[in-house]
Amino acid sequence: MTATQDAVQAPAAVGARRNEKVGQVVSTKMQKTIVVEVEMRKAHAKYKRIVRSTRKFYAHDEQSSARLGDVVRIRETRPLSKLKRWTLEEIVRRSALGQLEDAAVLSEVQAAN
Repeated sequence: MTATQDAVQAPAAVGARRNEKVGQVVSTKMQKTIVVEVEMRKAHAKYKRIVRSTRKFYAHDEQSSARLGDVVRIRETRPLSKLKRWTLEEIVRRSALGQLEDAAVLSEVQAAN
């Protein structure tokens, strides 16, 4: 009897596999929200040429850690707002553009003091 209970509980403990995507951050202007652009490459059905298409996803970023140009991994989640159905999982690669912006802000703060 315990073997059947363990078998029933095992899939629930693992949890449902959530969809993940990797893309580039194109906007961080909202609070705790980033816009991630994901590029998809697919062969054309008739001409067999590789066609590139992009799609934007709104993702929840609790600490506002992602910056413009970063490559991030997002994971599907429950609906958080009208458009947000994704959360920031990890920052795969930092952008040099974001580091330049941080340096500019830091120099402005030091100049003001």
